[in-house]
Amino acid sequence: MAHHDEAGIGDFVLLDQINIDSFMENLQVRFNAGKIYTYIGEVCVSVNPYRTINIYGPDVVNQYKGREIFERPPHVFAIADAAYKAMKRRGQDTCIVISGESGSGKTEASKIIMRYIAAVTNVSQQAEIDRVKSVLIQSNSILEAFGNAKTNRNDNSSRFGKYMDINFDFKHDPVGGHISNYLLEKSRVVLQQPGERNFHAFYQLLYGAPDAELAKLRLVRDAGQYYYTSQGGNTRVDSISDRQDYKSVSAALRLLGFSSEKTDCIWRTIAAVLNLGNVEFDDNGETTTVSTPERLEAVGALLSVTPAELGKTLCHRVIAAGGEVMEKGHTGVQASYGRDAFAKAIYERLFTWIIQEVNSAIEVREESQRYRTKNTVIGVLDIYGFEIFNNNSFEQFCINYCNEKLQQLFIELVLRQEQEEYSREGIEWTNVDYFNNQIICDLVEQPHKGIIAIMDEACLNVGRITDEMLLEAMDKKLANHRHYSSRRLNPMDKELRHGEEFRIRHYAGDVSYNITGFLDKNKDMLYQDFKRLLYSSQNETLKSMWPEGAQHISKTTKRPLTAGTLFKNSMIALINNLASKQPHYVRCIKPNEEKSPVLFDRERVRHQVNYLGLIENVRVRRAGFAYRQSYDRFLRRYKMISQFTWPNFHGESDKEGVKILIKEQNFVDDVKYGKTKIFLRSPQTLFKLEQARGRLIPHIVIFLQKMWRGALCRMRYRKMLAARTILHAFRRYKLRHYIKQLNTLFRNVQRSPDFGRSVRWPPAPLVCRGAVGHLQAIHLRWWAFMVLSRIPADERPQMRLKVTAADALQGRRPEWGAGRRWQGNYLASVQENSNTAGYVQSLSQLRTKDRFQKIMFSALVRKFNRNNKMAERAVVVTDTNIYKLDAKKFKCLTSHPIADVTGVSVSPRSDQLAVIHLRGGNDLVVALVAAKAEDRVGELVGVVCRQYSASQGGELRVLVADRIQCMLGNKAKTLTVEIAPDAQFASYRKGATKDAIALVWPPHLGPPPASIANGVKNGNGRVH
Repeated sequence: MAHHDEAGIGDFVLLDQINIDSFMENLQVRFNAGKIYTYIGEVCVSVNPYRTINIYGPDVVNQYKGREIFERPPHVFAIADAAYKAMKRRGQDTCIVISGESGSGKTEASKIIMRYIAAVTNVSQQAEIDRVKSVLIQSNSILEAFGNAKTNRNDNSSRFGKYMDINFDFKHDPVGGHISNYLLEKSRVVLQQPGERNFHAFYQLLYGAPDAELAKLRLVRDAGQYYYTSQGGNTRVDSISDRQDYKSVSAALRLLGFSSEKTDCIWRTIAAVLNLGNVEFDDNGETTTVSTPERLEAVGALLSVTPAELGKTLCHRVIAAGGEVMEKGHTGVQASYGRDAFAKAIYERLFTWIIQEVNSAIEVREESQRYRTKNTVIGVLDIYGFEIFNNNSFEQFCINYCNEKLQQLFIELVLRQEQEEYSREGIEWTNVDYFNNQIICDLVEQPHKGIIAIMDEACLNVGRITDEMLLEAMDKKLANHRHYSSRRLNPMDKELRHGEEFRIRHYAGDVSYNITGFLDKNKDMLYQDFKRLLYSSQNETLKSMWPEGAQHISKTTKRPLTAGTLFKNSMIALINNLASKQPHYVRCIKPNEEKSPVLFDRERVRHQVNYLGLIENVRVRRAGFAYRQSYDRFLRRYKMISQFTWPNFHGESDKEGVKILIKEQNFVDDVKYGKTKIFLRSPQTLFKLEQARGRLIPHIVIFLQKMWRGALCRMRYRKMLAARTILHAFRRYKLRHYIKQLNTLFRNVQRSPDFGRSVRWPPAPLVCRGAVGHLQAIHLRWWAFMVLSRIPADERPQMRLKVTAADALQGRRPEWGAGRRWQGNYLASVQENSNTAGYVQSLSQLRTKDRFQKIMFSALVRKFNRNNKMAERAVVVTDTNIYKLDAKKFKCLTSHPIADVTGVSVSPRSDQLAVIHLRGGNDLVVALVAAKAEDRVGELVGVVCRQYSASQGGELRVLVADRIQCMLGNKAKTLTVEIAPDAQFASYRKGATKDAIALVWPPHLGPPPASIANGVKNGNGRVH
């Protein structure tokens, strides 16, 4: 057991002296320090703190998940994890037995254990596993509402025994469960001792249901108005919020799949019991009648039976004898007894039905068993603790018998097996004596001689047998039993009332029982009339709880087993079930009777320690050896304190390594070597080992951190390398796959009319998305080559000009002459120029003078000059200059090098306006004139742009706008175009302002409309 810097000793086995005083001192020190858990080896002792402690959160769960029990401070989580690990590692069913007297915290311990199991399972986050875990946890609130009650010892006392099996699949996730209940204290429904309450469900309904719901259920919001909830005189409890609990129970019922009809039936039944308790009778000596008809009518409505039938069943009894059926009336006392028996039976059937419905919600589904060969389960037992009241009756007798059986199991599996372990390991030692309570179990359950057998015999006798006669029979048959006594057997014992009480010396102490009511409770008799009544109910859910009501009145049935025998059989089956599993124990202790978080009643606690056999448990655990551990685990924990075993021992066996370690530390005289385990005699040896280990742990942690960080970096680097390799391979695969797709799509495009231009490219993967543009550019160049290869060589210069013009005007001017053949030198044609000879002669002179190579474009124009006058001129564009000529004799008027051009502006319409911007502040503003109505603006723009690019190596700015800015005589002018249907020829006029000029353009001079949506056509009609 490791040190954990906490108060006291975390394991009682490690106490220096083993006696009751040392045990009590250590337990009190830890309780005062807020340490409510302490170990006895692998048994957890839990002291009820009576306050909320923050030691159950997710961070604490992670501290205990997967850890050995001795690695962390004592905690009930460690017991739950040990049971879970045992189930996982060995595939063995395990169980956790929680025992202790009423109010010691057993129910809370069971809920904590279930929450821990839910927290450490379902790492894969499966929805079905989450559903099962939620159902298992939420079922607790339902069972507590209908099975728990406030007693004088405990505000939330379990008044029934509960054993839950949690089923796990092959991944060790919970897939279902099953709940078994034992001996509900149904007498509490009709009778509570002073200071106590009925079951929680009654008060939750009265104080938590809405007003409308209460009115529908014929109830008022006052538990003091109902006989069955007011006898204890304590209808409210400070530590319980009935209103909030009602909401929690309603939510849990919905989560578990209870339909609204079933939920309504539950609360209607509870309301019926409350109203039934207020039904009173009037006995006039001859007949008995119901004196509270309004209550009778309310009960009938809630149970869905007629008030007449209900009243008849309460006041009369039908008897079948000798084949005849007769009706017998009850006395007032008998009617009241029948009413109470009816109320107890209704509640017990309801509780049993609720358990069945909960089991249906959490049962293992078929799909969860598909791949399973064997169920593995963890059982959690939360059963009533040992009880000693001022008035102990049949229920306390059964409860204390149950605790005797559990103590016997503890003796068998812990104390006896502890000593047998030494024998198996070949360790010499002296046996430790302990009290074996088998004699008390035999006193209760032995056939023909035990108390239960005597009660059954009395119930079978013909004639009127009273409780006093039963006590007399017990005194005769048990007179020589040293654990049984009565006033008749021991006349000097003044504490026992003659003819009413007997005493049993239980392992937990002497308990006196009042024999009154033992026979009736053991018979557990309910008139058949009540069963037939509820079987006839119109409520199908309520009807299903009473199947035996279908039997005819004259049909004889076998006498049922008594309540005592049924409970004895269930206890024997429970013990056999627990014995078949690997047990883990939580022993709960109640520190005081005042439910105080600071009071530690030493005498009260000492009594519990004694009757739980905790001192014997420590002595057996410590008898000669305070600590034992398997060789592999011992070596794994302490190998760092020896240079011969650190970091790994490579000898023949773990046992040899342990011997070397012990010898080096000089502990040879304080240990024994078993066949599979090492045994340490004194706790001081273990402390020294832990101290030596504790001194080295910080250095080892630093070393491990260094190594782990290095390992993480190396793993990360290897992952990065692997990821890069995978990524490269994947990229290559995606690229090859994409290329194959393209190869398939473009396989025969050279034979298609458009050379694959209409083929839709597939979506590119991310790896080659950047290269797709290059591939498309390659295809586009090939496509252009294929198109151009069909164009004759003499037409290619014209095509280049059209491409240049398209780059400048496409999408900006709808018509620019793309669909016609471009001649270029129009003035050399007689159709355009009647004086071709003069034109040719003039240009020859200019060629000789300026040495240009070729005439690229020539046309007649209407020019607007800086003097605001229009003149007819000719414009000639060569490979070096732009000339303005006289329109008649073609005399050169001005010459501008291509380098002086700064831009070209045209309008977006079909007019032939063109402005060539020049350096020097005097632009060339012209309107092209053609013999035929055709657009030559695009040709002019293409020639000027191409020649500029060829000579200057850059792109010329081309502006397309409705309003064109130009310079004439170093003055800025704004040029617009006006369409004049009445005009005969193009002309210029002044605009609205002195700086405005308007070109008046007649529509008939414009070119015919042409669509260029399908591409640019050359002179041969081919598509570009």
